[in-house]
Amino acid sequence: MSTVEGNESFCVGRRQFLLTGTGAVAATFLINVPGVRGLVEAAGVEYPKKKIGRISELKTDAPVAFAYPFNDIYSQNLLIKLGVPAWGGVGSGKDVVAFNTLCTHMGGILSNKYNAEHKVLGACPMHLSTFDLRRHGMIVGGHASQDLPQIVLEVKGDDIYAKGIIGLVFGKTDNLVKA
Repeated sequence: MSTVEGNESFCVGRRQFLLTGTGAVAATFLINVPGVRGLVEAAGVEYPKKKIGRISELKTDAPVAFAYPFNDIYSQNLLIKLGVPAWGGVGSGKDVVAFNTLCTHMGGILSNKYNAEHKVLGACPMHLSTFDLRRHGMIVGGHASQDLPQIVLEVKGDDIYAKGIIGLVFGKTDNLVKA
């Protein structure tokens, strides 16, 4: 720090200037790369609302399959009433959740792998990845490095609507709505 006529001023050294400037340029560049942009946007994306079930028709630990947001292989999901509160859960007990059924590691199919005793989806038939449905689909074992994508739910009366996805669905480079 140097002083000029009693006023304090901050002098940036060449190394600090280069490191700060290089970091800013790199961040600006990376955020505009399509694949990286998709990872940033994967934190949560809204899609058009779609009715996927009714609270009164759900039975505890009996998963219900539904397609959202599209009707492709990547859009296969399960709606589950866990019987215990869950992060992101809806309904009076905050125990109704929905998740995509493709393992985030290599796309193994998890649709018939719900374990009611532990409230997990898995183990994946490919490499044993397992996801805790009470904690936003958090990985609890296996080779996966990303949590299971959670479907954002909304309840109106007795109806359950899907309205978005938190996380990047396996096989997609981003979660942007495709026309």
